[in-house]
Amino acid sequence: MRFAWVLWPVGAVVLAIAGFVSSLLPKRRAQAAESRVAWSAAQAAIETAGVSRDAAAAPVPAAEQLLLRAELLAARHGGPSAAAEAAECARRADELWRAAARA
Repeated sequence: MRFAWVLWPVGAVVLAIAGFVSSLLPKRRAQAAESRVAWSAAQAAIETAGVSRDAAAAPVPAAEQLLLRAELLAARHGGPSAAAEAAECARRADELWRAAARA
């Protein structure tokens, strides 16, 4: 009978750990997926800016600096906020090169 009383606290601890893990894993997976999506968008923006740079007739120093900043942020592989900043820098560089191509 004494063994049954030991089993209840052990079972409660195991149940508490299982509950904690079952709520933690989906959250971590969602964060990882969010980060992958953000970096994918940033890489696409950087590639688009690179194409616009290659198509531009004249160099645009401000756009070059923005693209370089985006590439440096991408090389560091930060979190989703760094990916958003890299994507924004690349988009602004792309806009500058497109404006230079139209002018």
